[in-house]
Amino acid sequence: MAVRRLAPAEVQPSSFAFTAENAVWAGEQIAKYPEGRQASAVISLLWKAQEQCGGWLPEAAIRNVAELLGMAYIRVLEVATFYTMFNLEPVGKYFVQLCGTTPCMVRGAGALRDALQARFGDQHHVSADGNFCWLEVECLGACANAPMVQINNDYYEDLTPESLNTLLDDLAAGKPVKIGPQNGRTSSEPAGGLTSLTDPALYDGSVIGTWKKRFEEEEAKAKAAAEEKAKAEAAAAAAEAAEVKEPAKSAGTRPEQQAADTPAERVAEGKAPVSAEDKTKAAPANPPEEHERAKDKGAVPTVGGKPSDPDDKAKG
Repeated sequence: MAVRRLAPAEVQPSSFAFTAENAVWAGEQIAKYPEGRQASAVISLLWKAQEQCGGWLPEAAIRNVAELLGMAYIRVLEVATFYTMFNLEPVGKYFVQLCGTTPCMVRGAGALRDALQARFGDQHHVSADGNFCWLEVECLGACANAPMVQINNDYYEDLTPESLNTLLDDLAAGKPVKIGPQNGRTSSEPAGGLTSLTDPALYDGSVIGTWKKRFEEEEAKAKAAAEEKAKAEAAAAAAEAAEVKEPAKSAGTRPEQQAADTPAERVAEGKAPVSAEDKTKAAPANPPEEHERAKDKGAVPTVGGKPSDPDDKAKG
């Protein structure tokens, strides 16, 4: 691997500080780690600093991250120079990374490299308009769509020199571009359409054998249950509509009012409205007028069926 050095002093900014928003974000990353382990956030903070600086990592940003994490400057510099995802010099508005590993190479990455060389010159060189810089890198993990490039954070795949130049022209003009395959196919599907597993019966258990039978039976059961429920609800509604409800009875009705032997019924049967027996039951045991008549005649009134002594009260 080539030695990685910081950009010349003439292109280095004099200072660096996270924006208010990024400072909050950096604090959240540091807080994820226990006391004494804040250095574990170094890669996250360097990545955010590079993003804020337009795609590259100045020396001032490296020193600022070291201060935030309480690390020696040399320790943070070691991280920044070791990982190639950190760019140590300006890269322009659009940083084009060309995959040159074997799968892309055998699919035409060499022709893409020649197109970039002819258009922008040597690697690491920023174009005169400040828009582009390119670099050949190791595998970017999109082998099924080779050859490809990564521009900033997006992948552009299935490229030819012609489609790559068209893509770069659109970016330079500020036109919207399509991320992903540039030859019309979707994701990593075969370029000419499906060539295997074209019959669902080969992989979809819902259309074959016992699985299909099971799905059909379950669907039939669910349908029958729904129909049965609908019928029961309809029958209950019809019965409720046809039902003749009796008038509600008063909660205060006395038992004697519900008796069958009423005066009206007795008269209808040719009897006296009130029977002699009922009159006797309704009469008091010693009516006041009878008691007075008994006194006048010298009779001794009775109390509880026994003669009462007029002197009992005086004795008591």
